[in-house]
Amino acid sequence: MKVLIRGGRLIDPKSGIDGLYDILIDGPVIEEISRGARRPDSRIKVIDASGKIVSPGLIDVHAHLREPGYEYKETIKTGTLAAVRGGFTTVVCMANTDPVNDNRSVTKFIIDKALSEGSCRVLPCGAITKGLKSVELAEIGEMFEAGITAISDDGRSVRSAGLLRKALEYAKIFKIPVISHCEDETLSGGYVHEGRASLLSGLEAVPAIAEEVIVERDIAVARYVDAPIHLTHISTAGSIDIIERFKKGFKKITCDTCPHYFTLTDEATLDYNTNAKVNPPLRSKHDVEAIKAGLRKGTIDIIATDHAPHEITSKDVEFDLAASGISGLETALALALGLVHEGVLTMNELLAKMTVNPAKLLGLKSGGIAEGGRADIIIFDPDLEWTVDKDLFTSKGRNTPFDGMTLKGKNLLTMVDGRIVYRDEGF
Repeated sequence: MKVLIRGGRLIDPKSGIDGLYDILIDGPVIEEISRGARRPDSRIKVIDASGKIVSPGLIDVHAHLREPGYEYKETIKTGTLAAVRGGFTTVVCMANTDPVNDNRSVTKFIIDKALSEGSCRVLPCGAITKGLKSVELAEIGEMFEAGITAISDDGRSVRSAGLLRKALEYAKIFKIPVISHCEDETLSGGYVHEGRASLLSGLEAVPAIAEEVIVERDIAVARYVDAPIHLTHISTAGSIDIIERFKKGFKKITCDTCPHYFTLTDEATLDYNTNAKVNPPLRSKHDVEAIKAGLRKGTIDIIATDHAPHEITSKDVEFDLAASGISGLETALALALGLVHEGVLTMNELLAKMTVNPAKLLGLKSGGIAEGGRADIIIFDPDLEWTVDKDLFTSKGRNTPFDGMTLKGKNLLTMVDGRIVYRDEGF
């Protein structure tokens, strides 16, 4: 049966469409985009999207699905269920699994598992170095043949600039992005941002420069190789300044940030709430404002989740012992819509940072809505208020600092290849 999404405001940053359109879907393909009502037809299932926004499915370039090895934290099945609930139709999963995704067999396992149990598209990110140990390059060519879409040692930086150079040269050959976690481990021995809040809490601190020196180093190496570099979960004002400066003369830099870096400050850690413990840490109000400015000016290209689910025993401990991370797939869209409500971004600009820009980074043909194209579509209400309840999360990870908060904006329906994989019970 064909599906007709009727009467919604279609916003597609890739094509520039923004208006009231009907979308006719036949199987996995968008058959027609048109204005005006269609005559009733018993062979067509109608979805009334009046008063809602219809957009391409969101693409997350940075998430942790934990499988293989950490299935007690998350699985590909539960992680992708959380993704489609949040409006994501494609997710890039990081390599810090057990075993690490540093070879063909682990890559193949993830792809096969996603095909058999996943609710959305899962693109594996391979490790840059074997075991994430920064000693020897991983089997990048073999992983590429098996299906990786990027490489990253996320969770830590590549310690050796020389090894990073080799990785960039390989990635340039295979035309896949290097996703860089920027953290100098000799400077980042603490747990919270170094500033007023750390002085009040007494918790060991991480200075902003721990991120910034690696941002500058990695860009310098990429510029020397003349290879693209993507800097992930950027969190400081200094990093924004560095990226903005280098982008003027080197156009192969992209970067992302995450919703918690433009919605929360380090003051969220003052009550020792371990759900506010992330890496890099939540920063100062000045940094938050710089992140918003970077999003507005286009310095920051992409909004990612850094979805990092944990079981309760990893968080229900002393702050210094707690694992870092936020379960973010199910709150990301609502938090990002806050940028629109605040006037930081237009709706079109926001959706570009969550659809077409991630697709461009990953070399995907998706990220838009077009006749003959793949039917990866979401319908959301940007004004619907709802209260976050971690106990209702689809993800196994209930570790969120947003529990109990009222957010504005909610995904109501997700289609992947024309299949409805999520529908809100109220829609």
